[in-house]
Amino acid sequence: MTVAQRPGWVDDKLFPFESRFLDVDGNSVHYVDEGAGPTLLFLHGNPTWSFVYRDVIAALRNEFRCVAIDYPGFGLSAARSGYRFLPLEHARVTAAVIEALGLSGITLVVHDWGGPIGLAAAQQHPAAVDRLVVANTAAWPIDALRVQVMSHVVGGPIGRLLIRQLNLFVNAMIPAGHRLTKLSAEEMAHYRQALDSPARREGSAVFPREITGSRAFLADVEAGLPSLAALPALIIWGDGDIAFGDEELRRWESILADHQTVVVEGAGHFVQSDAPARFAAAIRDWYGS
Repeated sequence: MTVAQRPGWVDDKLFPFESRFLDVDGNSVHYVDEGAGPTLLFLHGNPTWSFVYRDVIAALRNEFRCVAIDYPGFGLSAARSGYRFLPLEHARVTAAVIEALGLSGITLVVHDWGGPIGLAAAQQHPAAVDRLVVANTAAWPIDALRVQVMSHVVGGPIGRLLIRQLNLFVNAMIPAGHRLTKLSAEEMAHYRQALDSPARREGSAVFPREITGSRAFLADVEAGLPSLAALPALIIWGDGDIAFGDEELRRWESILADHQTVVVEGAGHFVQSDAPARFAAAIRDWYGS
């Protein structure tokens, strides 16, 4: 285990969990491991970190073991020299964390880029994953023209420059992805501080390009979905999302044979943070049933 420290800017009231660290292939990977019971493994997207699940974890840790990780270069994790912040690399790190912590009987909770990253890790450790919770994500190459254009523009030199210099994804996308809740200045500061320099924003800048750049990885994840399709699944969907809409929801419903769907009306892209009480209740009720 690395000798890593939780930075002083993390507010113990906003993030009331013990910070733990693992050395994974030279990366310092931050994670929280709260509570006892069936294991929920929470995986975030761009540009968030385990903080995005804070209220859900607080609501569920009396009934579940809640594990949430930060990918290298996000949140409180640090990437080794030469790490390229590719989804494939994040999936390998996630799989290594599952191994290092000896996790089993996992309910995998995925959102945004956490979808393909987590499902790729699950395909590496199929015996460890028992259930799926899927929230506003996709796990296949997306051919829609608007998405292709966005990937090339935001993932191109100008877009990457804006992300590195102006923290574009944090300052623009996080507020836009909350429709029911307005984050406080203190909450927004926890996203800004986690990516507080151009170097720290490299991972956030890489993700948009990889919508098209990681097409082979996404195709491999898609090809592996049948191996997970029979798992009991809960789909929690914010229908006010600007990124993933009804088309992706219907596709998940067609893929996951044993699913329940909870649509959180009006919730934005960051549904777990926009409507945390609904999100936590959906997991609790589904698991109990």
